[in-house]
Amino acid sequence: MTDLKKPAGPPTYERILDAATHLFAKYGYYGVSTREIANAAQVNEVTVFRYYPHKHDLYVAVVKSGLEQLQLRGDLLNRIAEAGNSRMALVRTFELIEKTLMQRPELLRLLQYRALDLGEEFDPLVRAHLGELVVIVARYLEPWVRNGELQCKNTKIVVLALISIVISYGSLQRVFQGEEFSLTGMFESCAEMYSHRN
Repeated sequence: MTDLKKPAGPPTYERILDAATHLFAKYGYYGVSTREIANAAQVNEVTVFRYYPHKHDLYVAVVKSGLEQLQLRGDLLNRIAEAGNSRMALVRTFELIEKTLMQRPELLRLLQYRALDLGEEFDPLVRAHLGELVVIVARYLEPWVRNGELQCKNTKIVVLALISIVISYGSLQRVFQGEEFSLTGMFESCAEMYSHRN
């Protein structure tokens, strides 16, 4: 039996997915045609449709792939658990969220475009993947709520607020350029609100 040689380079569907990820992240869903994706992937447009029957299917695959590649780092989770006070726990939680989401910066733009362009149909997909992150990280903050150092009723809300800071920062920074506006400053305001004692 003769061994078949594998073609050099990534498989066609991966090239299409990579090209689509880059272009969708840069221009949004409506700013990119399947022809442009095909050209960037160095395939013809018919090949794109062979793997992804509709442009929408390709976008779903891009978002899903990006979400599936997010991984929580155990060392950063341990740092939250080892925090000496609620403020440090929040700092470390924010660090974990920032590093997790910034593993794939293009995913942040895809999530922003998803919210603007495609609406609610993507919500279950995003909730399924980011929801796990929210639940896991929220558990690490619960001891600080129980002992009264963290002022909130639901730690999932705190985690969602921190995620929203990371996701929205790029857009807000462009809008408010020149203002004293930083990712750290946004986090500090949020942390002050949750760790403030009455």
